[in-house]
Amino acid sequence: MPLDIVTVPCLDDNYAYLVNGPDGVAIIDAPEAAPIIDALTARGWTPGVIMLTHHHWDHVQAVDELKAKYGCMVMGPKAEEDKLPKLDFALPDCFSGGNGDGLCEVIAVPGHTLGHVAFHYPKAGAVFTADSLMALGCGRLFEGTPEMMWDSLSKLAALPPETMVYSGHEYTLSNAKFALSIDPANAHLISRVQDIETQRSASQPTAQVPLSLELATNPFLRASDPGLKQSLGMEDDSDVAVFTEIRARKDRF
Repeated sequence: MPLDIVTVPCLDDNYAYLVNGPDGVAIIDAPEAAPIIDALTARGWTPGVIMLTHHHWDHVQAVDELKAKYGCMVMGPKAEEDKLPKLDFALPDCFSGGNGDGLCEVIAVPGHTLGHVAFHYPKAGAVFTADSLMALGCGRLFEGTPEMMWDSLSKLAALPPETMVYSGHEYTLSNAKFALSIDPANAHLISRVQDIETQRSASQPTAQVPLSLELATNPFLRASDPGLKQSLGMEDDSDVAVFTEIRARKDRF
């Protein structure tokens, strides 16, 4: 049974995801109860588990309401257990479980927060990255270091390029404007920005894309690229130093 993945817009710019596979229905992150309940009801689905990527309120605040309604389990990173709603199962790094396309691997991706995780479904070719790798961006370093985030992004960049990336926020258009400011000659990026503008003018989501597109256009994944280093005047600097500079520029953008 292949995965059936539903994107659920929540709050002003968050996304939750419903994943229906051979092991049942999972909710990935819980920003807002009403739209998640509406999406489940429309499909006649009952969730068995809520899977949390990190502790920030805009990813967890609907947990109690959803658990009370459906009686589902709650899972989240063990490293953030003390900051999360009560967990039924604390996920260690490198945990995996499930069957067939429902096989899910937990990937530790600290940086945005110290215990942030991503959920990778290798047989289904999908990864849910929340606020680690984002469409044309990455999360702010609220708790971790540039070295942590670069290592996390490098793990995600090493996944098969056809993997679909499902990230946690609709920040793509603002991220695109920044990306163009430091990588203006990137033809793939220019084309992508045009597509994003068209999609957003039609209120379509843009934070769900193949990893191959991120590798070609996301400056935070391309800190090792000689052309981008040259554009930044950092030809002789380390990849981490370049990533640090890109993140600092985005913070000021």
